[in-house]
Amino acid sequence: MQNEQKGRRDFLGMALGGTALVGIGGGIGYAAYHTWKPLPSVKAAGFTTIDLSTAKENELIVEKWRGKPIFILKKTAKMDKSDRDIIVGNDRFHVSIGLCTHLGCIPAYKKDTHTFFCACHGGVFDVSGVNEPNLPPPSPLEIPPFKIAGNTLVLGESGPEYKKMLDAGLTA
Repeated sequence: MQNEQKGRRDFLGMALGGTALVGIGGGIGYAAYHTWKPLPSVKAAGFTTIDLSTAKENELIVEKWRGKPIFILKKTAKMDKSDRDIIVGNDRFHVSIGLCTHLGCIPAYKKDTHTFFCACHGGVFDVSGVNEPNLPPPSPLEIPPFKIAGNTLVLGESGPEYKKMLDAGLTA
């Protein structure tokens, strides 16, 4: 009887110990996996691709890249042309980081006047992202690094079009 009791006690001890080891091992494995897995903010810091073929004239598209809003606007034929425009096929696009260069607010696009208006301090940018004179924003909206691949805009990669704008002093 005593041997039977001892055998049962040994079995219960081993079963409890094995369950604890599995639980601890699983917890450590779970923690290690989530420690090594890249955060969403790190994933967003890479490249963002945007299909421009679906863009409609005078309708602002807002994408997110590296935690910042990106404004993409397909220009109409009546809108002023600018050296800051990105040309894809026969279409002209305004692409910029959607943060006011005064204090970092997000300007709203006014379809009727073709301007970006920052309500915080009255800043106004034209349809090409150039700041209006004698208003708070000190500089035009920034153009993010980009590359054009067919009808696709790749944000985060400096293509020849972006380097040309950079050399011309059109963006920081």
